[in-house]
Amino acid sequence: MDVARPAIEGSDIVKRFNRAGGELVTALDGVSLTVNHGGLAALVGPDGAGKTTLIRLMAGLLTPDEGSLSVLGIDIARDPQAVQDRIGYMPQKFGLYEDLSVQENLDLYADLHGVTAEERRKVYPQLMDMTALGPFAKRLAGRLSGGMKQKLGLACTLVRAPDLLLLDEPTVGVDPLSRRELWEIILHLVREQGLTVLVSTSYLDEAERCERAIVMHDGTVLAKGPPRSITEIAAGRAFLATPPEGQPARLLQARLLNDPGVTDAVPQGGRVRLVKASADGDGPDGVDVTAVEPRFEDGFMALLHEAADPGQTASLSLGRKERRRDGETVVEVSDLVRQFGPFTAVDHVSFAVKTGEIFGLLGPNGAGKTTTFRMLCGLLPASGGTLRVAGVDLRKARASARQRVGYVAQKFSLYGQLSVTQNLEFFAGAYGLSGRRRKERIAWAMEQFELAPLAKLPSGQLPGGYKQRLAMAAALLHEPEILFLDEPTSGADPLARREFWQRITALAEEGVTIIVTTHFMEEAEYCDRVIILDAGQVLARGTPAEIRGHAPDNEEREPTMEDAFIAIVEEARREHGRPGERSAA
Repeated sequence: MDVARPAIEGSDIVKRFNRAGGELVTALDGVSLTVNHGGLAALVGPDGAGKTTLIRLMAGLLTPDEGSLSVLGIDIARDPQAVQDRIGYMPQKFGLYEDLSVQENLDLYADLHGVTAEERRKVYPQLMDMTALGPFAKRLAGRLSGGMKQKLGLACTLVRAPDLLLLDEPTVGVDPLSRRELWEIILHLVREQGLTVLVSTSYLDEAERCERAIVMHDGTVLAKGPPRSITEIAAGRAFLATPPEGQPARLLQARLLNDPGVTDAVPQGGRVRLVKASADGDGPDGVDVTAVEPRFEDGFMALLHEAADPGQTASLSLGRKERRRDGETVVEVSDLVRQFGPFTAVDHVSFAVKTGEIFGLLGPNGAGKTTTFRMLCGLLPASGGTLRVAGVDLRKARASARQRVGYVAQKFSLYGQLSVTQNLEFFAGAYGLSGRRRKERIAWAMEQFELAPLAKLPSGQLPGGYKQRLAMAAALLHEPEILFLDEPTSGADPLARREFWQRITALAEEGVTIIVTTHFMEEAEYCDRVIILDAGQVLARGTPAEIRGHAPDNEEREPTMEDAFIAIVEEARREHGRPGERSAA
């Protein structure tokens, strides 16, 4: 291997695609970059920036229309197979065979790559030990949680000891514990084995761990270099703002995002972290602010703001004339149980949610969150306990309750072959909307979610952020009283996540009750109250401030929701002698 040359070297790369309808789209527009051997580099940027296209080029699955790209010293356009023989590539949706066991999946990929029996005897124990998959070698891949599936995908990618590892969003959809474990593996590969790794990620704290970051937007490279160089873009511009007593941080955030002097604002530890448009002048009028050291995310958002010019901030209104803010309990769950044969997915869970409240269900993969959601939406009968939604006993009248709730599923659940307009028309009909009312609500969705420019595009071809917009628009067509959101921002970039939460804040202010699951622990700061589940049981409940109180002391920084989440789950598992893996519910 020629280490004198960079592991990846690209110059003025251009890649175009034909979209449905014949429209020519430029996915990459003059991209240049280098990644050195033995390093760890991050590729970050909003949806549609070109990250996946660039990685697919590096993997030899596509060729540039213009420019040059060499991988491990090989011209990708001349000999893509030679590159593929020496790299490991883990796409966003890795092809595990769910009806095969962990061991059988490893064997299959070893067969595909021509790994000899002698090489397997050497590499298998290393992979099993590194990923902690050993105890689950005989378990079917389909019965692993999301985090363990990602570990198995990584093990299959590493089965032939590649010279370069390309990872496209490897931590999407996994909980904080699994994310931490995956990164321990990645860092081990780089530091102990000298492997070169390029990873694209939606988590900006992950990019901060890398030696080099490449920030992309709209098919171009905005910045590249050590993460600190991007962090410094926000030097003198980062502050923490304290909301008025008794006011949720999300309301102050919504106000700050409408301030032309503020580039970014996001809840953090009961306050709002903001980035000013410039380092000059004081903070926003009437807001108590404290200067803080910038972080990578601050610099990233400042960089994108300058490039994207986002204009008006996102908002949302159902158009109701009356707002319900009476504090009525609209969701009541008592001793809820759901069993699948001998397996208990939800084990005597109880909680209540009031009108206009944002309520969070947090937990590791396989904790029982999605099963609880499906019961609350009337999609799955309970095995025991009671649950009332919008005044309806779901054990007796699930169908009548469905008309009063909206549900955005964990995975994109619309019809990928249908256009944006066709999906909205279908769901409007499913909710019983017809005639003038149906036209009005579809027009509302197009306007509120800015979908009109993409109205004829098949929904399966939408960028991730727009898929999420369309799913929410469909769920709100019938003006539900309660909105259930199951990991709605999984895989969404930071810009899309902020836009999403601006809309959710506006809905809550109109009296819509929101129940949400998320693996982004910082998003729990938007909630009024949360519960943390594991193994189908409630481990902790309270306001975000009360949950953060479970975090271990840290002299270097204030405890975060993620610190508290990990501490709560690990303590419960130690007490009950549970391993970190259970069948996915």
